Amino acid sequence: MNSKDATPEIIYEGKYLRMVHRGNWEYVERTHAQGLAAIIVAVTPEDKVVFVEQLRVPLQAPTIEMPAGLVGDIDAGESIELSAIRELEEETGWTAAHAEVLMIGPTSSGMSNEKVAFVRATGLTKVGQGGGDGDENITVHEIPRPQAAAWLVRKMGEGYALDAKLWAGLWMIEHELDGTPRG
Repeated sequence: MNSKDATPEIIYEGKYLRMVHRGNWEYVERTHAQGLAAIIVAVTPEDKVVFVEQLRVPLQAPTIEMPAGLVGDIDAGESIELSAIRELEEETGWTAAHAEVLMIGPTSSGMSNEKVAFVRATGLTKVGQGGGDGDENITVHEIPRPQAAAWLVRKMGEGYALDAKLWAGLWMIEHELDGTPRG
């Protein structure tokens, strides 16, 4: 029998995730927040890329990431764009006049049904300190765009776990999705 046609069996269900067995596959499903996360590609008016640093419990390591968050975790009807602006402000203290969804795709298609939306935030204005909500301890880094890749490589050498999607985000700062240079 094809795994696609097999009846799913829920192995475990928690508050936010469930583990499913279907045919030869075991995978995780998000049970809230539309199963979608937004990664915010943001560059300040001073041409600095906005990154966040935080301890990620599953890795037991500090990570460097672009600001990100779940879509609809606060308001189920919230759009991707509004979720991205809200998360950007909560995590970094920057708000955006405009947010544009660049693309949506799976985060780990062999392990989870979660998808990620890359969102370009523009018209940034500093409105607060950032740092995340009460459950987060986020450090904000603003790195000059021309030095961002080298800074990330240094952080990796210092033992930080780097989200591989960072490199896609950096590419999206410089290019349109069709590969043409921006600006």
